[in-house]
Formats: sequence, C-alpha cells, structure tokens
Amino acid sequence: MTEHHSSHTSSSSSADFEADTIDFGYRDVPRGEKKPLVRQVFESVAGKYDVMNDAMSLGIHRVWKRIFVTMLSPQPGYRLLDLAGGTGDITFGWLRRGGGHAVLSDINEAMLEVGRQRAIKAGLIGEMDVCVADAEALPFPDASMDRVSMAFGLRNCTDKDAVLREVRRVLKPGGRFLCLEFSKVDVAALSALYDLWSFQVLPRMGQMIASDAESYQYLAESIRMFPDQETLAGMMRAAGMDRVSYQNLSGGIVAIHSGWRL
Repeated sequence: MTEHHSSHTSSSSSADFEADTIDFGYRDVPRGEKKPLVRQVFESVAGKYDVMNDAMSLGIHRVWKRIFVTMLSPQPGYRLLDLAGGTGDITFGWLRRGGGHAVLSDINEAMLEVGRQRAIKAGLIGEMDVCVADAEALPFPDASMDRVSMAFGLRNCTDKDAVLREVRRVLKPGGRFLCLEFSKVDVAALSALYDLWSFQVLPRMGQMIASDAESYQYLAESIRMFPDQETLAGMMRAAGMDRVSYQNLSGGIVAIHSGWRL
C-alpha cells in the first residue's frame, strides 16, 4: 500500500458541469436524467447489494473497508457523516470501533432501508441517524462534522465537484474527508484480467444473483469512467481541501483519497 501526495491538478473536472450531457456508464445522457437512472440501478440491486459485493470482489471489499475505517480513526468525540452510505458498512464499522455519533446518509431510500434494518438487528440504531440526502446539496450546517466518508458512491454522482465542495463546507476546521473508490489499475498484468472479470463475469453474476445483468454492466462501466487517482486528487484540491493524498489498494483497483479542511 503506497501513499502518494499529489502535487498537480487536473482541469478535466471543470468541463464536467458545463456540458449538457453526462456519462451514465459508457452512454451519454442528459444531465438531469443521471440521478433517476442511478436511483433505478440501486433500487433494483438494494436487496442483494451486500451478497453481490462479496461475490463481485471475492470478499476483498471487506478488507478495503476495514482499512478505510481504520484511517477514519474513530473516536468517541468525533461525529461522522457517511455519504452514499447505503446499507451501512462504514457507519457500522465506525460505531463498532468506538466512533461518536454517525449520520448514515444516501440519496436512495431503498438502500437506506436495508441499512436501517441492519442497524436495528445489530443494536446500533440508537447511536446514529439515518438521513435521505443528496451529496450535491447536503442538509447539514457548515463546519458540523469531524469526519466525512464516502465509499463507492462518488462515481455515481452527477456533479462530483459540487459533492467535494459540500464535503469541505460541512467539515469542521481540522476535519478529514476520506473517499474509497474504484480507480485506475497500476499493475499491467492485472489490467486484462480485471477487464475480463468486470465485463464478462460481473454482468453474468448480476443476472444469477440479483436477476439484473444490466445494473452490473453499468457499475462496471461507471468504474472505467471515474477520474483516475491524480485527477480526483486535483478535484479535491480545487474544492478547497488541503494535504490531499491517496493510497492504492490491490494494485490500484481501488484507492483511498484523503483531504483535510485546515
């Protein structure tokens, strides 16, 4: 696991909010249509999302998330906002590791309902709020959160720059944002195998487990359309974050980006 402190920015993000269309996987769609399309994907897969995560990543997503929660450094006095928190893995990890009050938020009610039921079963519901929220326009006050996390959610957002600006706004001075997301594989030998897995195996798995090949085809495509490590670091800096760095996991299949509000 190597850490990179990136020093240059990218201008690719500025074009992101000027265009009339936006990527939905490999398709271009009108900007206003992306959110409903993404919502449809996650409503379709919500019930099987956790099972599919295990199957898709051969269980490795659990290791990635453990590393991610450790980096959040949960402490009793810290308040966490878990963006695109879905079925609750990061929120639960934070609470179990002794973190303070958490807000599990997602734009998708179907995913949050799965998270709510899991929280009730785990006896954690009293230590957290569950909130339907659009990460591009958060309903939280300025400087109200010690930590903001986002695991596998940013690539599904229409205006990623707006999300990053909102993250910085709600962070307290001295607060930290961590983003766990699929990224650009930096091991050549892994690249062809990863493509085969993503585009041949995943949609078939989606069909078998969730009766939904199309949603998993979109998820594979959305990974390829997401900014690479350096580009995302530049976008975070452009949103006003400091001490931006990232660490690749599993040869760059995923990366954890870190930024602070100082």
